[in-house]
Amino acid sequence: MSSSSSVTPPPGAAPSTAGLSGYGEHFAEPTGYLDFGRFGPPSRDVLDTTQRLMEQSAHAGSDTVDELMRQELRARQAAARLLGGVDVDAVALLPNASTGLFHAAFGLPHGTVLVPAREFPSNAYPWLRAARLGRVQPVSLEPDGFGRITPELVRQALTPETVAVSLSAVDYRTGYRADLAGIREVIGPDRLLIVDAMQGMGVVDLPWSAADLLVTGGQKWLRAGWATGFLYASDRALERLEPTLTGWTGVVDAGVFDSQEHAVAPGAGRFSLTNLSPITAGALAAALELVEQAGVGRIQAHIAQRTAELIDTVRSAGGVVLSPEAEQERAGIVAFAMPRTQAPLVGEHLAKHGVVVTTRPDQLRFSAHASTTLATVDLVHRALTSLPV
Repeated sequence: MSSSSSVTPPPGAAPSTAGLSGYGEHFAEPTGYLDFGRFGPPSRDVLDTTQRLMEQSAHAGSDTVDELMRQELRARQAAARLLGGVDVDAVALLPNASTGLFHAAFGLPHGTVLVPAREFPSNAYPWLRAARLGRVQPVSLEPDGFGRITPELVRQALTPETVAVSLSAVDYRTGYRADLAGIREVIGPDRLLIVDAMQGMGVVDLPWSAADLLVTGGQKWLRAGWATGFLYASDRALERLEPTLTGWTGVVDAGVFDSQEHAVAPGAGRFSLTNLSPITAGALAAALELVEQAGVGRIQAHIAQRTAELIDTVRSAGGVVLSPEAEQERAGIVAFAMPRTQAPLVGEHLAKHGVVVTTRPDQLRFSAHASTTLATVDLVHRALTSLPV
């Protein structure tokens, strides 16, 4: 069975049954893999880069460390280009998105921050920990009936004490794509917009420049492997966030060991705690360069096509789609439930058919990428239509 799609291909292009040309060939995940919202299997480019850098480190010479550390700049440059050509000094590498959120939470000394009530836990704990130390206090923001955090909801929740809004660009549960530009407009220039881009970076064309502090990990949609990520800090963020967690590498003249406290670095480098692995920096660079080569627009279009096909497939099998209806409001995630069967049982049945998904107590989550083929959609159809009732 070949599912129909509500997504119109670009002029002159036919609907694709394979992965995205020029991108999908770099990957080897099996047919049926639909769990990119949890982990994105890395490309051969990432594997080759990692192996090459490990081999280089295994035969270390006098210049090896300096040569390996050049991967950090390579990754930051690639991230800056992906963000639309921001200054490379506004970008710093992270081992994960959580580290960046802790920088934000501990960098705000007072006031309140609006945080969606149903965010992923990594977006809640930094604010809770900061509040316990008497710093910024989180205020829970309930989504609307469709699970969305809209500009109007944010506007209604603002108070004179609000110093920041922190949210995910793409909701991990439903795939709802936040209106970052609209939220930026309603909070005005006197408040910070802090964005976790984990579920959208590299696969959704969003106005990332709306964010004052943007953080992301590389292990999901960027497909760079674990212990990779980066942050972007605007001039406004650099002015207002205290570098509370700055380490020895986040200062001026970090290589001068004079037993004195040095001034913090002028750019996003001030959020550095210590040297990160140049191996993972190289892996991140390779992943980002592959996204750049394929183009975010093309990646997004392919994902939109597969997502629409998965939505059609779920509905044709009697399922209920919990993700947004409008294409412009969703990313690569399709949340759904089968009304007559508990979600864990559906997950087990899909696994028996070779379909890899995220299963939660009350719903399931497909997440397709630009390497996802129509054969995967057909496999889902066969699994769901054979579901015992």
